[in-house]
This record gives sequence, C-alpha cells and structure tokens, in this order.
Amino acid sequence: MNGKVFLFAGVAILLVLLATAGLAPWIAPYDPTQQNLENDLATPSRGHPLGTDKLGRDMLSRVVYGSRISVLVGTSTVTIAVLIGLLVGSLSGYFGGWVDHLLMRLVDILMAFPGILLAIAFTAVLGPGLDHVVLALSLLGWTGYARLVRGEIMALRERDFVHAAQALGGSPARVIALHMLPNLLPPLVIQATFGMAAAIIAEGSLSFLGLGAQPPTPSWGSMLNEGRQFILVAPHLTAFPGLAIMVAILGLNLVGDGLRDRLEKKGQR
Repeated sequence: MNGKVFLFAGVAILLVLLATAGLAPWIAPYDPTQQNLENDLATPSRGHPLGTDKLGRDMLSRVVYGSRISVLVGTSTVTIAVLIGLLVGSLSGYFGGWVDHLLMRLVDILMAFPGILLAIAFTAVLGPGLDHVVLALSLLGWTGYARLVRGEIMALRERDFVHAAQALGGSPARVIALHMLPNLLPPLVIQATFGMAAAIIAEGSLSFLGLGAQPPTPSWGSMLNEGRQFILVAPHLTAFPGLAIMVAILGLNLVGDGLRDRLEKKGQR
C-alpha cells in the first residue's frame, strides 16, 4: 500500500513539474528577465510571493521558467542516451563474441571516469550552453543503458520465442525490434526515470559553475550560483531554487522506486 502511495505522489509531482514547464508563460506573473533595480533583494510579499533577486527580477517567475530548462535537459539527455545505449547494448548482447568485447570495453573505459568531471571538461572545451550540456551528458550517460540492455538481450536470446523467430528467418533487427524490445521497455523506463533525475542534477551543477544556461536565461543551478553571495541577507535566493530541485528529484525517484517495486512483485508471481 505504501508503495502505491509513494508512486502516486511521485507521479503527481512529475505531472506538476511538466505542467509548470509547459504552462510557464501563463503561470509566471512577470517576465523572468524583467529588471526592477528599485526593488532588488525584496523578501517574499504579496506582489512577489518568492521575493526578488539582486536585479529586482521576480523569483517565482524565474523558478517557474527554470523548470523548462530542467525538463528540456532531462528529457533530451535521457532520450539521446537511451537511443545510443539501446543500439550498443542490443548489438553487444545479441551478437556476443568480439562485438560484445569491443563495445563493453568502451563502456568500461567511459565508466572508469567520474561522469560529472568528464561533463565539466567536455563543456569547458566546447563552451558553455545548454546544447553542449545536453550533448556532454548524453554522450557520457548512455553506458548504463547499454549495460542494462545487453544483460536483458543476453537473457532473452535464449528464450523459445526468440529461437522460433530466428528459425522463421527473422533478421537480427526484426527479432530485436519486434520480439525483444517489448520485454526491454519496463526496466528501460525505470532506468530512464532515474537517469532524468541525474541529468537534472548534472545540469544544475554545470549551470552553477557557469557552464550551463547563460544569463539572463533562468536556470535553477545558475540561480543558486547568483544567490550564494547573498545567502545571509537574502536566503530566499537560494532556498527556493534549491527546494525546486529537491522536489523534482524526489518526484522522479519516487516514480522510479514505485515502478521498480511493481515490476519486481509482478516478476515474483
């Protein structure tokens, strides 16, 4: 029962996050880049529920628009990483032999380095920007999906329905796409849920370091960076973006844990 409650809570948080990102122009009370230097560092009030930043910009509007950056980076990164991981893992698990050894050694090499450090180096070389952040996180994040898909493919290729499809002349691409992929989707979706949470944290970290979204684009990570010098006099500048990141990650982790529990219970029946 508790598992269902947590799953529903996570889904509710995720839906709110997606709705906030999609409806940001209608939800935000102000233009997130509009400055009002006469009202800088204002505390939360009726006119500005979350206060204003050092340039007098409305914090609520910036937090709302910041959700767009997190959702965009999270979904884009996970989509690209899943596609690359699905391709590499399928080839490695289905054919085995030297193909498996070559691809898995590449995965081992990439996984031997801390992902966030490689992402920092990658974006530092290419230059700051959201497109470079997505590219860096995608090229470094596919390894986990490749290992997951490889293991599932290696188990599925010994099943009778796969042997039957191969005996009927099905090509590797057809066997994988029509007979194996449907069985891969549940664990892949769970992994992607956790991957999106990791991508949001990574984007926030890179933006905090100045390598992600560039001013005046509102990003939760860059908002934390801008507010840290005023943390004693205006703690709301870091409290609300930090709370937004925490709630988003909590929702995604609850969804991932809930789906994993349901899948494990279903497999035990």
